[in-house]
Amino acid sequence: MFSFSDLFQWDRFITPTIIKTFYWLVIGVICLFGLSGIFAGLTAMAISPFAGFLIVLESIAGVVVGIVFSRIAAELILIVFRINEHLGAIRDQGGGVR
Repeated sequence: MFSFSDLFQWDRFITPTIIKTFYWLVIGVICLFGLSGIFAGLTAMAISPFAGFLIVLESIAGVVVGIVFSRIAAELILIVFRINEHLGAIRDQGGGVR
């Protein structure tokens, strides 16, 4: 984890440690919106069964797509920081371009 003093020093990035928390928050929000869509679809089935069924299917597909894209976005952010760490290690070893 990170300490409170890390917020005021620029020696270490805090984003890689908190990105997982934000990822799980996004997953929770996506699931809540998916449940909302499912209930809206079930309510719409009283008026038009086919339209309500389509809304339920779209909500389930939206949850799956949202989870996959949020994971991809989180991994892309972590990859940027990991590249930075590896480049720093190469620089510290003296293997940089001259």
